[in-house]
Amino acid sequence: MSNSEEYIKQLEETIRRFLEPIKDIPYNIAIRSLTGCRVLEFDRNDNKTAYRKGIKTKRPNEAGNQIEPFVINSLNKVGLKAEKPKSRKGKVKIAGYPDIEISDEYGRTIYLECKTYSAL
Repeated sequence: MSNSEEYIKQLEETIRRFLEPIKDIPYNIAIRSLTGCRVLEFDRNDNKTAYRKGIKTKRPNEAGNQIEPFVINSLNKVGLKAEKPKSRKGKVKIAGYPDIEISDEYGRTIYLECKTYSAL
C-alpha cells in the first residue's frame, strides 16, 4: 500500500470516529465545542416553563405554537429582546413564519422557528 493510500485510510478512520455518537458529554459542552457558541440556560424550577407545565396537543403544529410564549419569555429573561414578528403593516403576526423575532445587544435581528417533537 502506498503512502497516500495509507494516509487516506487513516483520514477515513478518523472521520468515521468523528461521526460516532458522542456519549456522556453534556449537550451544552458539545454545542460550545462544535460551534464556539454557548447554550443559554433556563430555570427548570420556574413553574411558568413548558418543562414544568408540559404541552399536550393533538397535532405537532399546535405544540409548536404553544411553546412560543415560553421561548419568548426565556429569551427576554436572558437579556435578548424577543417577540412575535410584525407584518409590513405593523400588526403582530399570529401565524406563519418565522415564529419569533430576536434582537441582540448589537442590533442584529435573528428569526427563530420553533419545532417540537414527541418525547413518548
